[in-house]
Amino acid sequence: MAVWGLGSRLGLRGGLGAGRLLCPRFQSRGPQGVEDGDGFAVELVAEKGHPFAEELQKIQCSLQDIGSALATPRSSAREAHLRCAAFEAGPILELEQWIDRYSSQLPPLTAFILPSGGKSSSALHFCRAVCRRAERRVVPLVQMGETDANVAKFLNRLSDYLFTLARYAAMKEGNQEKIYKKNDPSAEPEAPG
Repeated sequence: MAVWGLGSRLGLRGGLGAGRLLCPRFQSRGPQGVEDGDGFAVELVAEKGHPFAEELQKIQCSLQDIGSALATPRSSAREAHLRCAAFEAGPILELEQWIDRYSSQLPPLTAFILPSGGKSSSALHFCRAVCRRAERRVVPLVQMGETDANVAKFLNRLSDYLFTLARYAAMKEGNQEKIYKKNDPSAEPEAPG
């Protein structure tokens, strides 16, 4: 099953957590953190000659569009501005196709993995973490009706895409992914040296 199909395909998944944002609109004016991380990842993967660098550049443009949508709250924007800043579902469907394409070439996950797998992969894992943070900040805006659900759905699929792409980059570069192993508190600590 595709990564995005694990509960997120039909909408937003997960809760908002225990904390509440005091002013979610202020904190969610744009996805600059995601876009900046994506730009960094583009440079790393381009150095390695990965063809998906073009996909990441296309995503940067979608993130600009999301910034416009977030900067145009439904409660106060004029109708003409809302039409110009609308975020359509096309980029979401494209992300899902890319996820499926890369997932079909990867071995199935049998354990949790840690962000690892080389510089390209690690940069993509970092972008994924920033993307999840942006998604958590956008969800309240969707719930308040200030922005379209497609914005949050895109960020949700983008984090799935970045996870899949990080695994794919590690595989293509011949790097091993590090497997999560629970710390055993009863184990003797290793001596330095």
